[in-house]
Amino acid sequence: MKRNILLTLAVAIFLLSSCGLYNKYESNTQIPTDVIGIGTADNYTGNVPAMPSWREFFIDPKLQRLIDTALVRNTDLNSARIAVEQSEASLRIAKKAILPSLNLSPSGTIANFNSATSKTYNVPLQINWDFGQIGSYTNKKRAANAVLLQTQAREEAVRANLISAVAQQYCLLQLLDRQLEILILTDSLWGASLEAQKVLWDNGKVYSTAVNQLESSCLNVKTQIVDARRNIQSMENSICRLLAITPQHIDRNRWGSYIMPQIAKEGISAQMLTLRPDIRLADYAMEEAFYNMQTARSAFFPGISLSGTAGWTNSAGGAIVNPGKILSSIVGSLTQPIFARGQLKGNLEIAKLKQEDLRNRYVQTVIEAGNQVNEAIADCQAAREKHGYYHRQVEVLHDAYNGTHELMDNGKANYLEVLTAQESLLSAQLNEAMNMYDAAQAVIELYIALGGATR
Repeated sequence: MKRNILLTLAVAIFLLSSCGLYNKYESNTQIPTDVIGIGTADNYTGNVPAMPSWREFFIDPKLQRLIDTALVRNTDLNSARIAVEQSEASLRIAKKAILPSLNLSPSGTIANFNSATSKTYNVPLQINWDFGQIGSYTNKKRAANAVLLQTQAREEAVRANLISAVAQQYCLLQLLDRQLEILILTDSLWGASLEAQKVLWDNGKVYSTAVNQLESSCLNVKTQIVDARRNIQSMENSICRLLAITPQHIDRNRWGSYIMPQIAKEGISAQMLTLRPDIRLADYAMEEAFYNMQTARSAFFPGISLSGTAGWTNSAGGAIVNPGKILSSIVGSLTQPIFARGQLKGNLEIAKLKQEDLRNRYVQTVIEAGNQVNEAIADCQAAREKHGYYHRQVEVLHDAYNGTHELMDNGKANYLEVLTAQESLLSAQLNEAMNMYDAAQAVIELYIALGGATR
């Protein structure tokens, strides 16, 4: 009768004290529709477009092959994968923490006294079931799951950053190729101008200063060619490091025309930002903090533990009997914290403040994400608009250079005018190439701003 009363009392305490400790985290992560910006939001008129894969951002087949290699071999990404596996193992441990432990610990003794030998043995099967603080195991398990989600989000962030790094360096390598091509062509044109000046000097039609000035400019271009080739080699080595391969030539296409992803033309929904790893990571961090706060609350409630033994022994109360008899026992205890020097209350307050801090950080992460998308789209559009102007400027200056060179051949222009036309053309060609690189860089920034296109 007393045993039933105690059992009923324990169950009642368990049910009453655990109210509210098993609540699940409810994510409140709605993205404001104007977070991207008014100018960008106006471009969006249809349904939320599907998030494209990274292959739709970077359509160069040779670049795609490099990215595929990096996704398999890169050391940082593999470390991130291992971190996910470690979190999965921790979650499995947390899920089984509520289960009892079972141990078999047989023992035996041989004693001799006054020529009499006694043999005793115990073969107990011991079970221990420690419930701990009520609700703590469930919340710790859910917190471990939130940690796993965070490591998965970090892995996606590493993956996205790796893809963008390979794409950025590949585009920079193409830019260096284009710059080298321009410099080699310039060296050829300026070399021809120098030879023409030498002929005029031999005929006494120009001063030696004109020849010296043009020769100095030609030598300067040659040094730039050497630097460009060295920079190309350095960039190839950088890509090899990302791919975790030995230094080697990187196969690539020639510099092509800029293509804006279709998603930048259609407009972007603010809800796409929820796919960003950093925003999801911030949400998962709030989830972990919520369950840690629940765990801190559960420390105020009683803890229950059970332990028992079952087995065989031939030593009972000091008497030795053979064969052995069945041995069994069970012990239950309930511990209710009363005074812990303010530690429990302090832990709960710290957990609540941590949760509030993470909520503020989440809001700031969303704001920064919207700003990043806005900037990337603006850069894409600006580079596209400037492309036509730069291309036309190169055509105009090329015609100007040819015309000035003809005038110099006919004695109607001096070497300074030719030199100025040459330098202006070279500068315009390099600016056009740099703008194309800026356009590619803007696409990479948009790719990261939209979460790295996880597919």
